[in-house]
Amino acid sequence: MQSDAMSEEKTNVASEAATQPHNIHCGTQVSAGGCGGRCNLRSTNWLEDIPGEMNDFDIVEVHFKNTRRGFYRNSAGLDLHVGDMVAVEANPGHDIGQVAMTGKLVKLQMKRANLKPDAEILRIFRKAKQVDLERYEEAKAREVDTMIRSRKIAVDLGLKMKIGDVEYQGDGNKAIFYYIADERVDFRQLIKVLADVFKIRVEMKQIGARQEAGRIGGIGPCGRPLCCASWMTSFVSVATSAARFQDISLNPQKLAGQCAKLKCCINFEVDSYMEASRGMPPRDVVLETKDKEYYQFKADVLKREVSYSTKKGVPENLVNLPVERVFEIISLNENGMKPDKLALDDAEREFEKNAFGDILGQDAINRFDKKKRKKQKKSRDNRESRSDQSQNGNERNRQRPPKNREAESGGVEGKQRPNTERRDMQDRHRKDERRKPVSSKGYNNRPKGERKTFKPSSNGDK
Repeated sequence: MQSDAMSEEKTNVASEAATQPHNIHCGTQVSAGGCGGRCNLRSTNWLEDIPGEMNDFDIVEVHFKNTRRGFYRNSAGLDLHVGDMVAVEANPGHDIGQVAMTGKLVKLQMKRANLKPDAEILRIFRKAKQVDLERYEEAKAREVDTMIRSRKIAVDLGLKMKIGDVEYQGDGNKAIFYYIADERVDFRQLIKVLADVFKIRVEMKQIGARQEAGRIGGIGPCGRPLCCASWMTSFVSVATSAARFQDISLNPQKLAGQCAKLKCCINFEVDSYMEASRGMPPRDVVLETKDKEYYQFKADVLKREVSYSTKKGVPENLVNLPVERVFEIISLNENGMKPDKLALDDAEREFEKNAFGDILGQDAINRFDKKKRKKQKKSRDNRESRSDQSQNGNERNRQRPPKNREAESGGVEGKQRPNTERRDMQDRHRKDERRKPVSSKGYNNRPKGERKTFKPSSNGDK
């Protein structure tokens, strides 16, 4: 009964393994789009959603362990999708891999991999069955033990090499031993011993330090996972000239990565620096003034600024100049003229700026905000001044003594004020104007002079 339960549990595990896709690289279950953990075997089919003949291609890309990939022909016409586990043709036997790409994009990948047109393309036998996956898991479980024992055998034979990883074939009849060596190694005796000990066919494959770092993984000095372990699958040689173009200090400890080789990221931005350096002045040009000669000491390519020194190779009396100013001085020296000094004063810079016009400043984004702030400040000042004036006026009115009508009339009761006859005539004239009927056109159609003189009094007739 116990053996039947164990066999039933084993078949359930195998069925689950058959229904869910696997990750060849890190051994974890993955979705159809790629692995959930660290994996640099991902591929994106950006032509997948395009209908028609774009996805009609009988060759499929299959990924294996350690960035190993291959192209296989779907001669049986199987309905394959990304993430399916398939049994492919191997020499000898068969291997188990994961479908990484289908459709016309595989043709572009074959061209990128420099695959020759007359190259032999192996076949896809079938989708992996439960028996195939069980055998593949058993072979993969032997990889760590095989790697440790093979290292001891290599040390006993006195070989200067390091076996970094072992990859078993899907059927368990063959294994690939990945090793690292600085010199040429004669491993013919090692192959005989390994084949006799493990009863398998042995294939030795040399890898570089970058491939080993990508297999082990780690965190780089930038704080992110290593590029070789996360997304890089092909490696390009890195030269120290790339560091010179970027003015990076040629310190081996800073330029070397965890693989003890030059960092791959040195090549990422070298093209931008080379393109920006085309507009820089030559390094061997000497700038002449009336007093001294200046030699180029260093240049900031991205900032477009050059530093000149009065002594060649020594930072003495450094002067930082923009590239435009350097070319201006070079043209003056070619015409036989020498300026008084290299750098311009603030007043001279302001004069040149106003002389040629600040085109970019006219279209500044915050030009309206500045004006608005000034208006707000001005209106605030006006309100404050008005309030101050009103307060001062109220204080003056309080301090002013009341009017003495008798003093205005001359200070003597019964004595008439001066010009009383003229004022009586003006009052009679206003009363006559109020008695006149207003025309149908309204008050606004009266002559301009009459509109000005008309002032209704508080005691007038209604």
